[in-house]
Amino acid sequence: MSALTSVVPLLALLCLLLSVVAASHSMAQSADHGQTHALGGQAHHHGHPSAGEDQWEGSRQGVAYSEFNHHLAGVFLLLIGLGEVRQALGWTSLAWTRVLLPGALIVAGIFLLIWSDHDAWPVGSMTFVQTFGGLDPEVLQHKVYGILALAVGSVECLRRVGWSDHAVWAAPLPLFAIVGGLMLFGHSHGEHPAAQKIALHHVMMGTMAITAGSSKLISGWRSRQLIAERSYWELLWACLVVAIGLQLLIYSE
Repeated sequence: MSALTSVVPLLALLCLLLSVVAASHSMAQSADHGQTHALGGQAHHHGHPSAGEDQWEGSRQGVAYSEFNHHLAGVFLLLIGLGEVRQALGWTSLAWTRVLLPGALIVAGIFLLIWSDHDAWPVGSMTFVQTFGGLDPEVLQHKVYGILALAVGSVECLRRVGWSDHAVWAAPLPLFAIVGGLMLFGHSHGEHPAAQKIALHHVMMGTMAITAGSSKLISGWRSRQLIAERSYWELLWACLVVAIGLQLLIYSE
């Protein structure tokens, strides 16, 4: 078991570093995509629609698929946030809710890796290489979110059941929130008729995620001080997670 508690956090840290690199590459490609479109290019979302296929972004099916995924993510974040609120307030009852965060992150990560995009591997026409090779920046970012959620959820699971209690492994969770928030500022839904509205959603969620992650980091650094002082940062983290979950529940395109 000691080998497991050493290997899983290391793999999670590696996933985090690789995901930062992939996110940077994806955001750069997204910017290039937007520049090409501004110059009159004919790029389409998800890169290679087949002949006669209607544009997915903005279509009834595309909007329904995207909104369902966002609303489901909102449910996961609400579960996480409510569990974190209980912990921040120091309630001794409902102690089992401490496993909501790792459980929700693991399930969400698996969901994103499989169903994040209708045409991406493994459920769509895109191959594994096309999906993870950055052919479509939006698809790549969704998969990066999935990898991060799965890795960080695994670390938190080990931490919260007492198998890995080293202080350094408290860092992946807030770093995940900060990196994920930064990625939202460069996340684009391609040629979507509601692109400005979606961008506003992303800016709001990104700002809250960065603030939440920073609060969680501060909480960890101040853990040796008074519990009451630490709980303010913990409560801010928890409330922001709930707020992001609520925003995702009302997300619309």
